[in-house]
Amino acid sequence: MKRLALAVAISTALFATVQARAQKHTAPASARSSAAQPAAGESLTQLENDPADWPMPAKNYAGTRFSGLKQIDAANVKKLSVAWTFSTGVLRGHEAAPLVIGDTMYVITPWPDILYALDLSRDGAIKWVFKPHPARASQGVACCDVVNRGVAYSDGKIFMNTLDDHTIAVDAATGKQVWNTKLGDISHGETITMAPLVVKNHVLVGVSGGELGVRGWLKSLDTNTGKVQWTAYSTGPDKDVLIGNDFNPPYPEDKGPNLGESSWPNKAAWEIGGGPVWGWITYDPKANLIYYGTGNPGPWNAYQRPGLNFWTCTLFARDPDTGMAKWAVQWNPHDTHDYDGVNESVLFNADIDGKPRELLAHPDRNGFLYVQDRTTGKIISAQPFMPGTNTVERVNLVTGAPVVNPAKVPQLDKTVHDICPASTGGKDWQPSAYSPVTGLLYIPHNHLCQDEEVSKVSYIEGTPYVGAKVAMKAAPGGWRGAFTAYDPVHAKVIWSDHENFPVWSGALVTAGGVAFYGTMDRWFKAVDARTGKLLWKFRVGSGISAQPIAFKGPDGREYIAVLAGVGGWSGAVVAGDLDPRDPYGALGFVGATQDLPDYTAKGGVLYVFALPQPGGSP
Repeated sequence: MKRLALAVAISTALFATVQARAQKHTAPASARSSAAQPAAGESLTQLENDPADWPMPAKNYAGTRFSGLKQIDAANVKKLSVAWTFSTGVLRGHEAAPLVIGDTMYVITPWPDILYALDLSRDGAIKWVFKPHPARASQGVACCDVVNRGVAYSDGKIFMNTLDDHTIAVDAATGKQVWNTKLGDISHGETITMAPLVVKNHVLVGVSGGELGVRGWLKSLDTNTGKVQWTAYSTGPDKDVLIGNDFNPPYPEDKGPNLGESSWPNKAAWEIGGGPVWGWITYDPKANLIYYGTGNPGPWNAYQRPGLNFWTCTLFARDPDTGMAKWAVQWNPHDTHDYDGVNESVLFNADIDGKPRELLAHPDRNGFLYVQDRTTGKIISAQPFMPGTNTVERVNLVTGAPVVNPAKVPQLDKTVHDICPASTGGKDWQPSAYSPVTGLLYIPHNHLCQDEEVSKVSYIEGTPYVGAKVAMKAAPGGWRGAFTAYDPVHAKVIWSDHENFPVWSGALVTAGGVAFYGTMDRWFKAVDARTGKLLWKFRVGSGISAQPIAFKGPDGREYIAVLAGVGGWSGAVVAGDLDPRDPYGALGFVGATQDLPDYTAKGGVLYVFALPQPGGSP
């Protein structure tokens, strides 16, 4: 790729905001206590800018997972100890981030999707519990464990999804249900695992089920009533995808009427063509645009769906008020490797070639880190963050399309070896963090390859629709995961810490210069944000596949919290009691994690850490 001449400068305005937040954090403990409950009418934007709170899974609309708190820093993080714990009583994969609003923490479990409100002024005592009782049958429909990736907060309500396709609003103070809207049908293969995002009066929710022949969608619900305001499908005619006359994608390949129909062999194919929306949504209030990616086309056997398969594996920018698409870029046309586009798009500002730019960074499953202009969608750089990537040779910055390596395209009834990354991607759903202090993106990711053979598959409603036999394994070098710091302005890896297993947890970075992540073999780690040097680690009870957060408690102290509880696709061999001798289990992931049961067992527990108080008490 042509090397870009980039003049680096983190956005002055953004950096100033960070400093202001850090200064706010240095206020005495009494300041936090007096603001223990959100003021009436306090907006979500105000909450996301207060380092004391963690009001959405990604902390803020930009999706940075950056905390302005800095009581815990690189010098003292080695003193972190457990302040209190909470058992969820659920044994499947825990992937959610807790929320903190005032003096209350909200925690949701995997199926049966139990929502807890915990009192931070009383070491996590239970305030209330909400049990939605989702259908037991939904467990047999979910592709990759029965996970729930978090809840959303706005205007006194908690918004949550259930595996059996309900979105529910719950009174944040009492735990009483406000409204309940059913959005899908598990008999069609539809489930919901993503965390909702609230933008103004819209609750945004997408569907899972790319391996069961669903037709992907994103819906907007009224925050007050639960009424569906609009639905944007990922396949089909423009009127269904919500593409209008002002749709303006940056590349010619993405332009044309009804591409969501014409790029498929027939209607029967796009109606079960996938493109689910189960990942992350970010929002730019200035542009009034939401950004999200669509999942893989179905089935995995690409010979059954000739064409570019719009709008799967695609980044959309939409108006949240109308749902109308403003632009789109298809990252992986005619995907052949299950490279979902649902990974996070983190919003940040930086100077490039001496000019301030409004950007987004997206670590894709194909192993490349895309930096794009978020006002137009145009790709500025795309370089590998996973070493050994061989399915894509490079990304053509003129067309925006990947240059695919034909030697690593799966073949009908013939095994192709050493496809890198595996179908899990260089990175899956596990979200990155971005620090405006260091200018680095912290990427928890995989380092896996696979052997694959595809074959003809028939569609049966509500059952797996894949057509691939996959066995995953460690990529060259032997390690199976890494935690990597990437400079999105200079498009290069700065440092990378290798791990024995895929790093399936989210990332957190703070103004204290510390980055946090968890491992599947039960370590919760803190590393120097500039160098990657290990500063502290703690052995928890089960593998970590959830998202760590930071918050300020009612006592004015900084806390770090994370859920342990191995599972998800990566931990299915443990959470699902699968036979580790079968490398093809869990769509081939067992091949890469056959030894995981030797390192961890099931069990959902919330851990909350803090520095010792004077006298030594945690």
